[in-house]
Amino acid sequence: MRDERVFGITTGTAATAAALASLLCLRGRVVNRVCVETPSGKIHVDVDSVERISQDTAQAGVIKRPYGDPDVTVNLRIMAEVQITETEEIVIRGGEGVGTVTKPGLQVPPGEAAINPVPRRMIENNLRKYLKEGEGAIVTVSVPDGEKIASKTMNPRLGIEGGISILGTSGIARPMSSSAYRRSLACQIDIAVARGFRELVLVPGNIGERFAREYFKSIEEERIIQMANFPGYMMGEAAKKGVDRVILIGHAGKLIKLSAGIFQTKNSIADARREIMTAHAALSGAEPEITERIFNLATVEEMISELERVGLREDVFNSISRSIMERCSERFPFETDVLIFSLDGRILNSNFKTAPTHRFIDDSYTLR
Repeated sequence: MRDERVFGITTGTAATAAALASLLCLRGRVVNRVCVETPSGKIHVDVDSVERISQDTAQAGVIKRPYGDPDVTVNLRIMAEVQITETEEIVIRGGEGVGTVTKPGLQVPPGEAAINPVPRRMIENNLRKYLKEGEGAIVTVSVPDGEKIASKTMNPRLGIEGGISILGTSGIARPMSSSAYRRSLACQIDIAVARGFRELVLVPGNIGERFAREYFKSIEEERIIQMANFPGYMMGEAAKKGVDRVILIGHAGKLIKLSAGIFQTKNSIADARREIMTAHAALSGAEPEITERIFNLATVEEMISELERVGLREDVFNSISRSIMERCSERFPFETDVLIFSLDGRILNSNFKTAPTHRFIDDSYTLR
């Protein structure tokens, strides 16, 4: 038995628990707690509300309780309405606050409710043992506040409209685990590849995305892939999906870490920004007093200003971008290009292969 106080539950487990409580209500058992079979074993889940709507229909709600992870779905109410039918099929639908998939490349085809395969199987498997021979059910999953919080998730980028997704591969949500977040980021690559794109623009976050949109005027939104602090993981996923070329675009503070082989860029895990800047300044001919000054500056922007003052900005960032491409070529099979910006939007390196006149500026060059 899993202890949900330690592990928490996924939205898929919450939906399954609500569906099971609804069916049990129709069988004459109004419960405040159910035992759900998940891929990880049995999990006991509290039921917040149960209501019989008619002779063959009931609805229950489960609140996704906090479990120590900064999850936007914490404290969200997940509802499931179950109607018993005279066929043996179990039909699972999305109701209010459950998003609809609009783009190919995800686990659920376009036009379907964003309820992933594992939650669908969990719902069906847990209901089957309480259905009589010849009976089936229509299950409608809804999330009253789902549309409101969907903007805080990856759903808008993935083309999931109108609400959140019902997710989960194991049934349990592990505190502070980044694996589910990485998987959600990788879905962006699935969508791009499904559209036939083989050249992608990878950015650390919103700042990099803004730079990419300003630089490439007509870029298709599916080509811009946010990688957060996981460039190594995301480039690995791109390689698995057969991507031919990756353009890395973003602020110097994140991208320069790749030049030192740092492919997980969270500051608490690895920083080395001042060491990188100092080393490349020295390689570019900076005098010892300049390298010492750079080493003792607090921010990357201050370092950029110092390099501009002594006329070394372009040389240093060309050196850094070459190192990034070399590091990437050691790990990944595709071609890599790099475009590094300052916070105010200035391009810092001049050795970017795809010049502004090549694509999205005048459409004379088309990415594959």
